This record gives sequence, structure tokens and C-alpha cells, in this order.
Amino acid sequence: MSEHDAILRVTGAAALTLVAVACTAGLAEALRRGRGRRTRERERAEAVRRHGRHGSHGSMPVPAVPVIPVIPRQRQTGPCAEAVRLTPAERDAFAGLVRRFGEGG
Repeated sequence: MSEHDAILRVTGAAALTLVAVACTAGLAEALRRGRGRRTRERERAEAVRRHGRHGSHGSMPVPAVPVIPVIPRQRQTGPCAEAVRLTPAERDAFAGLVRRFGEGG
């Protein structure tokens, strides 16, 4: 074994250790932020249970919605659909192409 192999192994081990420490720190930060958000949500839900919504005095159950702060919220709608207006001649030409491709020719 040459002396270069030992240097590469030590360097590789140090790099992997630094990556592991960075990942652990990032995970700890994400969990810390999530814990604070869950605490605020719990306090808000308790206040709503005690006082009701918008000053009403009825007790209304508040559904618990899990929140993962690291993953972004998904889009509620899909992308906009595009539409192109064709003239009757273009529509006929397109229908001819569809027929030709459908026949395998």
C-alpha cells in the first residue's frame, strides 16, 4: 500500500464525516422549526376551542392537519390548459393527419 492510499482514505473519511454532520444539523434545524410551528398551532387550536371562531362562544372541533415544514405545499390546481383556435381548413387538415396516422400510413 502506498502512502497516497492512506491520505485518500483519511480525506474521504473526513469528507463523509463533514457531510454527515451537515445533514444532522439540517435535520435538527428542520425538526426544531417544526416543533415551534406545531406548538403555535396547538395553542391556536386550543384558543379556538375555548373561545370559538370569530368571537362565537360555541365549541367547534378543529381538525388537526399535519404540517411538514421542509416539504413545500402541493399545488391545488393543475397547469393552465392551452387552447389554439383553428380555421376550418386547418381542422380538416388535422383530421386528415389523424386518420392517416390511425391507419398506420
